[in-house]
Amino acid sequence: MIIEDGKFVELKYKILDKKTNDVLSEVEFPLGYIQGISEILSPEVTAELVGQVEGDIVKMPVDIDLIYGPRDESLVTTMPLDGLSEDLRKVGTMIPMENEKGERINFTVIQINENSVTVDGNNPLCGRDVIFVLEVVTVREPTHEEARLGGPVDDVMPGLKNMQSIH
Repeated sequence: MIIEDGKFVELKYKILDKKTNDVLSEVEFPLGYIQGISEILSPEVTAELVGQVEGDIVKMPVDIDLIYGPRDESLVTTMPLDGLSEDLRKVGTMIPMENEKGERINFTVIQINENSVTVDGNNPLCGRDVIFVLEVVTVREPTHEEARLGGPVDDVMPGLKNMQSIH
């Protein structure tokens, strides 16, 4: 069976840094969606999947600026270390904050020194040249319930919310 609109598809994916070939992100379990209905992948990604079958591996460069916008240096800020709990004082830690519009943004701790911490509110992929490597695990007709809901039922696919970041 081939991927086309209306088919239930499960994928595994990883995102590679184009220059270093380092894995920047990876799912350990299949991500399920319905082609042409679920909006968990960018249109550029789903367009590349049309015509693929189970077992196919698709490698494609993705312009991160089209997905997240260009890197915004105003989202990199330094703040006093005082008042920041010990559990947040580690490079790589995510700190949820709100912008002036009240929208939640996750800032990542990128540097710590004696008196301050530097955080970055850009998506960690911003400013990188990346390649998506998608492995087609399943292609089938959706169940009645999947078709009605437009995607996986329940939390059968716990990574669904995590994939929101790639579109």
